[in-house]
Amino acid sequence: QVHLVESGGGSVQAGGSLSLSCAASGASYSIKYMGWFRQAPGKEREEVATIYSDGGYTYYRDSVKGRFTCSQDNAKNTVYLQMNSLKPEDTAMYYCAAASRNTYIYNLRPESAYDYWGQGTQVTVSS
Repeated sequence: QVHLVESGGGSVQAGGSLSLSCAASGASYSIKYMGWFRQAPGKEREEVATIYSDGGYTYYRDSVKGRFTCSQDNAKNTVYLQMNSLKPEDTAMYYCAAASRNTYIYNLRPESAYDYWGQGTQVTVSS
């Protein structure tokens, strides 16, 4: 089992920045890749970024490319999401997810590809 805890959410004005963290504990050695998702009120949860433990390959949804950066610190079992140039449409609950399953697919992974989820952290961007 892997336990995920997100932190770093908050409120910011448009154009500002926030940094999210996701700390993994438990069987963190088994994690093959991790991801960030978000869900705005009344909308479905959508994938934001995926990062692979082996090699640190990262993938992003088009709307955040160039603004968000996903990184990892394997020694701390922590994944980060640096969010710059935030827009009101980035407002959502942000979730961290992790997968222990093997995969030969390297891309932005969908919700169904993950095994573990964090509780979420709220990000609010005001105009």
